[in-house]
Amino acid sequence: MLITHGCAVGVNICMAYILHQSTTFHGHTHGSGYEKIEDSPSSGFALHLGSRGNTSVRAAFIHVIGDLLQSIGVMVAAIVIYFKPQYKIADPICTFLFSIFVLATTSTILRDVFWVLMEGTPRSIAYSSVKEVLLSIKGVRSVHSLRIWALTLSQNAVTVHLAVDENSESNVVLREATDLLQSKFDFFHMTVQVEKYLEEMEECQQCRDPMG
Repeated sequence: MLITHGCAVGVNICMAYILHQSTTFHGHTHGSGYEKIEDSPSSGFALHLGSRGNTSVRAAFIHVIGDLLQSIGVMVAAIVIYFKPQYKIADPICTFLFSIFVLATTSTILRDVFWVLMEGTPRSIAYSSVKEVLLSIKGVRSVHSLRIWALTLSQNAVTVHLAVDENSESNVVLREATDLLQSKFDFFHMTVQVEKYLEEMEECQQCRDPMG
């Protein structure tokens, strides 16, 4: 048992080193915005220059770390039992303790993956900040149906409706909105709809901001 898990520790250290050194680059250009006024659509644009991480590699690295901790635990128990055969209880004790360590190492990746699967709002982007930036665009009277969610741990998406003044240039507003969303918040996917402002929008229940 001591020799077997001694080899396992060596293999896991090598695997952890390899995974730690690995780096993934990804480039992507994506068009996603559109404008709509009086049922006359035209396309906008969105630009993204790469994701900043790889969840699969990160999960594999954490898995290897977990295996390494388990192997170390078994080695510690084997050494204790080898020199003190009467202390056989060291095996289940070490297994239990190092299992807690493994659980602690995997908790962060489980939390992040769960957040993505539930399409939660990214922690790094404030809803109010996005709305404030969009309202700062000349001619924008109202921002509604704003939705922000995580596609991956490093890629976020947004959809929004912008209500503008009658004399505003919809194409100009669309281009400025997509530019601001990409440059300030680095959204991977953006869908922006520009529409004429109506007084009724102030009373629209579906246009109100989400609670919380």
